Amino acid sequence: MDPLEKREKIYLMAVGYYRRGDFTRSRMLLDNCLRIEPDWRQALSLKKAIEDRISKDGRMIGIGITATAVGLIAVGIAATLVRRN
Repeated sequence: MDPLEKREKIYLMAVGYYRRGDFTRSRMLLDNCLRIEPDWRQALSLKKAIEDRISKDGRMIGIGITATAVGLIAVGIAATLVRRN
């Protein structure tokens, strides 16, 4: 198999994993594509989309953890006030 054919097949697998939500595996495959052709715009574009998505998901998890902590503190304060009365 010539390098361009290999690159195409790896890229298509990366797209499939991206669509399934397996961003880690997709990014790994894109790194393999970029070893074959470092300036390939399609692969670079998809890799950036994955990195943006991972970053966004990480921020959402952080927001969820913060909201949960605030909720637990509010419940603790409410429980303390109920006990006093």
